[in-house]
Amino acid sequence: MKKLINSPEQVVRDMLDGMVAAHPHLLKNLPGTQVIVRADAPVSGKVGLVSGGGSGHEPAHAGYVGKGMLDAAVAGEVFTSPTPDQVLEAIKAVDSGNGVLLIIKNYTGDVMNFEMAAELAEAEGIRVAKVVVNDDVAVENSTYTTGRRGIAGTVFVHKIAGALASRGASLEEVEAVADKVIRQVRSMGMALTPCIVPAAGTPGFQLGEDEMEIGLGIHGEPGVYRSKLLTAEETARTLLVRILEDLPLSSGERVAVMVNGLGATPQMELYIVNKTVSELLEERGIAVHKTFVGPYMTSLEMAGCSITLLKLDEELTDLLDAPARTAAWNND
Repeated sequence: MKKLINSPEQVVRDMLDGMVAAHPHLLKNLPGTQVIVRADAPVSGKVGLVSGGGSGHEPAHAGYVGKGMLDAAVAGEVFTSPTPDQVLEAIKAVDSGNGVLLIIKNYTGDVMNFEMAAELAEAEGIRVAKVVVNDDVAVENSTYTTGRRGIAGTVFVHKIAGALASRGASLEEVEAVADKVIRQVRSMGMALTPCIVPAAGTPGFQLGEDEMEIGLGIHGEPGVYRSKLLTAEETARTLLVRILEDLPLSSGERVAVMVNGLGATPQMELYIVNKTVSELLEERGIAVHKTFVGPYMTSLEMAGCSITLLKLDEELTDLLDAPARTAAWNND
């Protein structure tokens, strides 16, 4: 294992300290926790948004804390759900009296611990709503989940729910638009190489030099099948066709596209994948409103990518385009 770390036990703590040092105008760390909140939290009159999960997916989730997106992110250990007490601290830190929405990726540990934290917060008089993101079309159940996994489509939920919350919408309204995004977003990924969790020191799975995994999860969970290496065009087509089978789109409809790198994929290769995505959507008469290419939700140093489509209407388009300023997303 070759990594730029000090010790496996300190990776999350050291990362959070370095992140806050880089963005002190945007972020602060709640003392004694692994919770990152907006520097100006709690924001008066605003519904608070809290997300999080295991570390190793950076810039998700703390990279999306800031104006127009999340109010707090809770960082668990690498690929491990944060504990309920940490999530509770995040909820309390961002509550301004208008309630808090929890945005949870569909992994068993995350769902259980965030729901437990919500119950504890409600017992203290804080109104809490929850949404669970399950955008991965690859498999119905997995090593970590009952039902579909939550992957890179979660970032669109952060962006759109965060935009509406920043306009002073109610907790019920913010929850409703988050649910709408979840209904209209689909993703699927693939990997060329595994990654190494620092505490383990060895790869989570093995792939031959001429193999790739189609449909794996962001923790290296098994995918749909293992194949011989495909070209970027063949790979993009494989992923996109499966997404479009699950999210029927008619000619003339509009989407947002995300081609997400898993950590070790060069931007060059992501743009090559996007070339095919763009061409295939154009062939079907589907208009692309905006495309996002880059590492938005990674898996340590895994090589590979995921493709996400979000079906847009006027409301979602307006909120997607709204200003946001965070460490990893800035269209202010």
